[in-house]
Amino acid sequence: MMRKILFMGTCMLAFASCTTVKPLYSWYNYEDVTYQYSKKSTEELQVKVLEQYQKMIDKQKGSRGVVPPGLYAEYGYMLYRTGKKEEGLSFLKEEIKVYPESEKYISRIIKQLEK
Repeated sequence: MMRKILFMGTCMLAFASCTTVKPLYSWYNYEDVTYQYSKKSTEELQVKVLEQYQKMIDKQKGSRGVVPPGLYAEYGYMLYRTGKKEEGLSFLKEEIKVYPESEKYISRIIKQLEK
């Protein structure tokens, strides 16, 4: 009887460990798109990267429900470089709101851009 209970407990534990854990953030196609852009910085790939960032911001399905650290900053910096300066600065500031620990670093970037 004791063996049977032990065996059933072991089976239940094994099946429970097979469940999937929801990731903290939804990355979608981030790695592929940013890698391609880093290898060849074309305008077409830049548009794809910006679209990917926007998708990650708009459709974040990770267990935390917020964008990954640094994403607002990356997106904001790229927007700033493409001429959308006010929008870019607002995303850089959003990074500080969501991740206050980034304030020192992001504030320096903002100061450099505003010069």
